[in-house]
Amino acid sequence: MMPHDIRTNTLDMGRAFEFRKARKMKRWSAMSKIFSRLNKDIIIAIKDGGNADPESNSTLRAVLQNCRAANMPKDNIARAIKKATDKDTSEYKQVTFEGYGPHGIAFFVETATDNNNRTVASVRSDFSHNGGNLGTTGNVEFLFNRVCFFNISSEGQDPDELELELIDYGAEDIELDESTVIITAPFESFGALQKKLEEMELEILESGFDRVPTTTSDLGEAETLEVEKLLEKLEENDDVQNVFHTMSSSSED
Repeated sequence: MMPHDIRTNTLDMGRAFEFRKARKMKRWSAMSKIFSRLNKDIIIAIKDGGNADPESNSTLRAVLQNCRAANMPKDNIARAIKKATDKDTSEYKQVTFEGYGPHGIAFFVETATDNNNRTVASVRSDFSHNGGNLGTTGNVEFLFNRVCFFNISSEGQDPDELELELIDYGAEDIELDESTVIITAPFESFGALQKKLEEMELEILESGFDRVPTTTSDLGEAETLEVEKLLEKLEENDDVQNVFHTMSSSSED
């Protein structure tokens, strides 16, 4: 465990990892959903970065690392890149939604859409038909801290030595998880950490961003199931990329 002085006062990064891991495993449980999500990530990275060269487009480079981690077929990746570079292809836009589910649980939803009207209508319907209410921008965002993470192989790695190498680049927590080292940092440290890890010639297995709740609510079994109905409905939505919430309990616990 890392010394306390590299942790923020507002966020327990060990807890952040637990929330991140649980959410990712649930929302990426269907392989088709993983590939659909990554397909959009590739297109957005190329559109925003202005080119399809991972050497000069650091965002695309990170997305392709995640594709490999998810065992996404090379043909799928090639099709996504071709689609992104096609001038006639509709551009995906990243749109976020905020609201409350049953029992006052806050939800922050990230989408990637080429039809905003469709997405607004479908997300609003998901909330209204599952005991929730869609709010306005800023309604719940303040309840989450945005962080970035990098997963690297734990083989041959000493967490204490990694701490000394990475603390000046924003790393706030380094955790061992079986064969992986998880490095967590504030959102704005992503670029600096990515560059430093690459300079150290450490293979990045996966990287990305998360929104970690600053406070959570532990519900009873019946209440938890009600909230999970909304969660599952949102995760099944084709336009939804990520769902974050403030519920700490789970019916699977």
